[in-house]
Amino acid sequence: MNEQEQQAASPAAASPIKNKIGSVFIPVSDIEKARDWYCSLLGLTTDCEIMNGHLCPLPMDGAGVILDTMPMWGGKEPGGAPAIQTPAFMFLTNDLAASYAYAQEKGIEIVTDIQFDHWFVIKDPDQNKLMICRE
Repeated sequence: MNEQEQQAASPAAASPIKNKIGSVFIPVSDIEKARDWYCSLLGLTTDCEIMNGHLCPLPMDGAGVILDTMPMWGGKEPGGAPAIQTPAFMFLTNDLAASYAYAQEKGIEIVTDIQFDHWFVIKDPDQNKLMICRE
C-alpha cells in the first residue's frame, strides 16, 4: 500500500489534532465565587490563581478544568455566558453514595438522584449541570 492509500485507509492518523483533551472550560459569572465553590466541591485549597481577571485553572488529575467568565463568548452580556445544560464531562468518585451525601450536606442543588447505581447530576451556582460518576 502506498502512502496515499494508507492515508485514505486511516484518515485519523493524518490529523495533526491529538485525540487528547487538555482542559474543559466551565462558564461562570463570578470568578472568585466560582473558584471557592469548585475548590470546596473538589476538596482543593482556594489559592488557585485567577489569570487575566477571568480564568481560573483548577489543579486536577487528568484533563484540566478552567473556570472562565467567558468575556469573548457571551460573558459581557447581561446574563453572562450560557450555562452548560447537558453535562459535558464527569467528575469521578470511588464512593457514589458518599459523594451524593456530601453534595446534600453542602446544600448543592441536586438535579437527579443516583441513576443506575452509577451517576448523578448537580448544578453549580451558575446553573451548569455537572455529572458525578462512579469510577
